[in-house]
Amino acid sequence: MLVDAASMYFRAFHGVPSSVTAPDGTPINAVRGYLDMSSTLITRRRPTRYVACLDADWRPAFRVALVPSYKAHRVAPAGGEEVPDDLVPQVPILLDVLAALGLCAIGAPGYEADDVIATLAHRADAAGEAAEVVTGDRDLFGVVTDLVTVLYTGRGIAKLEIIRPAEVTAKYGIPWRLYPDFAVLRGDPSDGLPGVPGVGERTAAALVNRFGGIEEILAAARDDDADGFPAGSRAKIVAAQEYLAVAPRVVNGQIDVSLPGDLADALPSGPAHPERLLELSDRWGLERPIERMLQALARPRD
Repeated sequence: MLVDAASMYFRAFHGVPSSVTAPDGTPINAVRGYLDMSSTLITRRRPTRYVACLDADWRPAFRVALVPSYKAHRVAPAGGEEVPDDLVPQVPILLDVLAALGLCAIGAPGYEADDVIATLAHRADAAGEAAEVVTGDRDLFGVVTDLVTVLYTGRGIAKLEIIRPAEVTAKYGIPWRLYPDFAVLRGDPSDGLPGVPGVGERTAAALVNRFGGIEEILAAARDDDADGFPAGSRAKIVAAQEYLAVAPRVVNGQIDVSLPGDLADALPSGPAHPERLLELSDRWGLERPIERMLQALARPRD
């Protein structure tokens, strides 16, 4: 189980009331929500290993150099990512709890969690091992394969969507392997990815179905004899050539991030550091969510 940690703790922060605090009044809603969601996922999905994947760099320089608008709208006035003040101190607390439980959490300098996930999903797929990616980010539909499934949390854990190749095709009407190319054309305002002006989901789907990936679409647009372009879309593709030449490297997760080879041990059946976990539980008022996590970890797994 590869968890897009920021996606989940942001969802927890906004989904659990801010009135949920530690004994000293410190907001603890994101930590409680994250732990409760994780215990539910572990109980339901019964993974053998768990990795919380972190944004060591939420807006990598290599992506900004290619598409300067990438996540530009999320930059705080003083620089860095715009994050709610009450969430900032909760992330270290969450990481302390995960470490005490014995659950792996890792990021890579210069990369986003998406890149860590893409690398680990690629490793699993190449090894013939099933993997499940927990995220509320549609970009990660691009890692789906016959062995890699996305557990999409866009509507919450209770309404979890299981995204496999068939679901990608059914949802967007495209060959599932071409989802990243489709996403490049369509764009994603939430990430500051402009897409091709005038090309929405329907036209993007028609283009990838007719021609294939971005390279094939560009080649066809430059070929006066090529037909099958939706009305007006050839000119739009030609006008967006510079963007299309670089955007796939922004959209696609990196699959060669340097990470330890043997990253995550088998999911523990009990806490790795019981005394530290008890200390954190008492200090932050996390008795119930930690107990639910311990119960989830103790259950037999596939």
